[in-house]
Amino acid sequence: MFKQLAQPDRPLVGIVLSGRTISAPEGEMLAAVLLREGFGPFRTTPAGRRERAAYCMMGVCFDCLVTIDGRPNRQACQERVRAGICVEPQQGAALLPAIGSKA
Repeated sequence: MFKQLAQPDRPLVGIVLSGRTISAPEGEMLAAVLLREGFGPFRTTPAGRRERAAYCMMGVCFDCLVTIDGRPNRQACQERVRAGICVEPQQGAALLPAIGSKA
C-alpha cells in the first residue's frame, strides 16, 4: 500500500520489527517505515483491544503508539530511525512508572 517514492541519500541502518530485521534510512520517521513495511497493528486499545495504526502522522492522535527498546507509549510518528532500535506493537495500555520513581 505504501512505497518509497525516492531513494534517500542517508545511510541504511538495521532495525528490528517484531523480531524481523530490516534496513531503513537513518533519520527517517519511524511511522513511515512501519507503514511501508506492513507492520501492524501498531497498538491495540485498552478497552476492546481494537487495532490501531498511524493516522495523523503529526503526534496528535496517539494511534501510532508502539514499544521501542522496551519502552512503551512511544509515538512512531515522532521517532526517527536509528541503528539497532527494536520495535514491537503495544498491547492495550502500558503501565508507566510513578512520577519520581527510578523505574
